Amino acid sequence: MNEPICIADCLIGRDQAPFIIAEMSGNHNQSLERALEIVEAAARSGVHALKIQTYTPDTMTLDLSEGEFFVSDPSSLWKGTSLYKLYQEAHTPWEWHKPIFERARERGIIPFSTPFDETAVDFLENLDVPCYKIASFENTDLPLIRRVAATGKPLIISTGMATVSELDETVRAAREAGCKDLILLKCTSAYPASPENINLLTIPHMRELFDCEVGLSDHTMGVGVSVASVALGATVVEKHFTLSRDDGGVDSTFSMEPSEMAQLVLETERAWQALGQISYGATDGEKKSMAFRRSLYIVKDMKSGEILTRENLRAIRPGLGLPTKFLDQLLGKQVVRDVRRGTAAAWDLLS
Repeated sequence: MNEPICIADCLIGRDQAPFIIAEMSGNHNQSLERALEIVEAAARSGVHALKIQTYTPDTMTLDLSEGEFFVSDPSSLWKGTSLYKLYQEAHTPWEWHKPIFERARERGIIPFSTPFDETAVDFLENLDVPCYKIASFENTDLPLIRRVAATGKPLIISTGMATVSELDETVRAAREAGCKDLILLKCTSAYPASPENINLLTIPHMRELFDCEVGLSDHTMGVGVSVASVALGATVVEKHFTLSRDDGGVDSTFSMEPSEMAQLVLETERAWQALGQISYGATDGEKKSMAFRRSLYIVKDMKSGEILTRENLRAIRPGLGLPTKFLDQLLGKQVVRDVRRGTAAAWDLLS
C-alpha cells in the first residue's frame, strides 16, 4: 500500500476518509461576492478542499467566432457561443484568487487551483498553493505537466479521454520532472456524464498500473457514482459545486448544491468506513446478536427417563442451547432429570 499523500496537513490514502473537493469553476457567475458565498457553503458542507481554475480567455484560445472556435454541437451545454466568450464568462479573475484562498483557509478548507498554462503556474506559486490539478483536456500537455511537477507539490491529474499510452507518457513526464505525490482521477469528460459511461472498474486497474493514489472526478448527477467509486478504492472525489442550479452559470447544470454536497461527504465516508477488512465470524457489533441464532430447546415438560423426540426437542430462537447440528445425535436419548419447557438443550441433560 502506498504511503499517504499529505496536502496542507490533510492525509490522503486508503486509511483515510475520502478527500472531497468542491470545484467552483465558473459558478461564481462573475461575482466575487458569490464566489465567497460558494466558499462559505462548501466549508459548511464538510468538504476538505475548494478548487478554482486559473486562466484568461487569451491563454485558452483565440478571439474568433467561427469554425472550430464556435460551439455548434446541438447537444452541448455551451452551444451557440464561441470558445473565447465561454472562457470570458467562466474564468476567475486573477485578482479574486487571493481573497478566495484567504476565505477558504479561514473556514478550514484547502484552496488550490487548476492552471492552464505556465503563466498561471507562476501566479499560483506566488500564492503558495499546496497542490495542483491538471484538467482532463490538458492531460496530454506534457510541457505544462512538467512545469507543474517541477514545483515538487502534489499533483492531481484528471484522466478523461486519455488512452493508457497517453497516461503512461503523462505519468512519466510528471515523475521525471519531480512529482513524488501523484493522484490520478478517473474522469469521463461529458457534461453531465451518464453512469453507464463512467467505467469505475478502471479505478483499481489504474492504481495497480501506475502505482499511485486514484480517485474520481465525477460529472454525473447525484452521489451514487461517487459512493460506488470509494468501494473500488477511490481516495479522492471531486464534484462541481454551486449555490443553486437555478441561478445558472456555465457549469451549473451538472453541479451539486450545498445539501447534496453535504450528503456526498457523509455517504462517501460511510462507504469508506464500511470497507473494513476481510473478516468472517461475529464482529464486535454482532456479538450480542449471537443470542438470537437458532439452537436446540426442550419445548415440552419432560420427566426423567423420557426420550427426546421431534415433539419435545426443536430448533428455535434464542441461541443459548446446543447448536442445531446436534439434533440427530440428541434424538432418541433419555433425559436424566425432569426438564421444564423452555430449557436450553445441553449435554448434561442426557444419559
